[in-house]
Amino acid sequence: MNTNPSYMKKIIAACGLAAMLSFSPDATAAGKGPELTYTINLNDRADDHFKVTLDVKGLKAENNIFQFAATAPGTYQTMDIGRFVKAFKAYDKKGRELEVKQVSTNQWQLSKPDKVRKISYQVAETWDTPVEDRKVYGMCGTSLEQDHALINGQGVFGYLKGLQAAPMRIKLEHPQEWLVGTALKTDAKGYYTANSYDHIVDSPIMLGNLTKAATDYNGTTIDIYTYSKTGKIRSEDLMQNMTSMLGAAHKFVVDFPVDRYTFLYHFEDQDWGAWEHSFSSGYVMKEHDLTPQYAKQLTDIAAHEFFHIITPLNIHSEIIEQFNFVEPTPSQHLWLYEGTTEWASDMMQLRGGLVDLPAYLQDLTQKLYVDDNLDKNYSILKLALTSYTPEGQKQYGNIYNRGAVAAALLDIRLLELSGGKRGLREVINELSKEYGQKKAFPENEFFDVFTAKTYPEIGDFFNRYIKNAEPLPLTEYYGKLGINYTPTVSTGEMIKSLGFNFGAPDGKIRVANIHESIKTTGLQDFDEVVAVNGTPLTLQNANQVLGGLSALKPGDAYKFTVSRDGQQKELDLKMIEREKILKHRFEVNEQATPEQVALRNNWMRNL
Repeated sequence: MNTNPSYMKKIIAACGLAAMLSFSPDATAAGKGPELTYTINLNDRADDHFKVTLDVKGLKAENNIFQFAATAPGTYQTMDIGRFVKAFKAYDKKGRELEVKQVSTNQWQLSKPDKVRKISYQVAETWDTPVEDRKVYGMCGTSLEQDHALINGQGVFGYLKGLQAAPMRIKLEHPQEWLVGTALKTDAKGYYTANSYDHIVDSPIMLGNLTKAATDYNGTTIDIYTYSKTGKIRSEDLMQNMTSMLGAAHKFVVDFPVDRYTFLYHFEDQDWGAWEHSFSSGYVMKEHDLTPQYAKQLTDIAAHEFFHIITPLNIHSEIIEQFNFVEPTPSQHLWLYEGTTEWASDMMQLRGGLVDLPAYLQDLTQKLYVDDNLDKNYSILKLALTSYTPEGQKQYGNIYNRGAVAAALLDIRLLELSGGKRGLREVINELSKEYGQKKAFPENEFFDVFTAKTYPEIGDFFNRYIKNAEPLPLTEYYGKLGINYTPTVSTGEMIKSLGFNFGAPDGKIRVANIHESIKTTGLQDFDEVVAVNGTPLTLQNANQVLGGLSALKPGDAYKFTVSRDGQQKELDLKMIEREKILKHRFEVNEQATPEQVALRNNWMRNL
């Protein structure tokens, strides 16, 4: 039966998304502009609304629009935070209310900006506020509870037109016993400081009844803050599991390009995944006992997020550096930001001895299973350019799968062309030094830049497997390493089967790869399954509800309620019997040539 719960968990957990911005957090803002001081009252938490006040002076006529975020870097979704805002008001220096007007979903117009001394508003937390569509990803959203709060900057703060780059101070009013976790620094008065609106969006804050652990790793301060609903997971335990990954990452990137890094872990009732930032990353995961298996899963995800200190913190395009919070603008280089990062998070663990070769190849197999469930004609470039659209969201999860596999093949090709001396790791580290935090690469020229730094054949690779959707050359490329790859193996064994696979590429549980015998029931690829035998289906209960189908025998009936084009349909289905087919088999070739073995040995170590 192919419900594949581990695949479901992979989709849910692999939502790590880039939110890197190019700035130095310790830089002093040039010039003298309006003074911006935000205060958030976290002592009043009764109605799930953040109470925000902005004290400001020195506004000019051109600062007449207050903007809330339509999106945020790397989320690849439209958020429209203005939907969550109410009671937006402006006051002069005598406390008299000034006229304001909401002119769009995310914008409020000030009638007399030069007179404004205070702006106040309330913004609902995104977790517990129902919206009909475009629900904000949990790890990118906000939460306000009696024992803690989670703040992702774009979900609480806005900015004045023309002042996106202006420095700001943040005062957090909260219970005295609460601990605050963030990568932001404080000034002499205890205010948190941000160089710009981009900086506060890039610096999540979690506070409340937290635990903390800290260590110094080769000159980089590592902090872990953890909220665990019932106290099952503590920061000290997570730090113990993190040490080996940090060692592998340090060897892989040669040297960490940051002097500090903060991990923020939130363990409660939801499995959302993670969101990475320049100097921190936030994780929203379901609270479990910290078993070795769960600890390994958390480390895998952390490895992905942590590698984003390279892409896109040090390697990013102009679109990432000059982010447009008003209108979502996709970058075509999602293959680099997420695909290469996912490849690196796996490869650094293989080369660091955290996983062995069979385990690495099994993870590769799982990525190919996911690719099977999505549209193979949808190129990685198209996925990037449509990532903000409903169509692109259905395919988005494949950037961590097909995108990572493509990066793995690019690594092999580079090693082959360089005689085993320079793979993708080495090129990425070179690019990191060439560009860095303050220098963006040209969005429309980077494929040519990368090719010029390597080999003409790499341009052909980009054209075929990134810009277009030619079948990935797995057999050919892994054969260069003396590893045999077989797409399918017939076993002759008959097993029961649903006749399709499940996936959650856009946060909704969908079916794919439907067997011909099932298509007669009316089920279609990408149908969203909303109920099974009348029981509502969610990401949270998917393993339990879908797992219940495993008790069925061939011929047993069950019902699906599916949503398609805005309409729900009830379908009658039956468990079928089909031949067991083994897919995506990797096996080390014991008769590999000396040349293949030599290339494999170089592939498995940092050069």
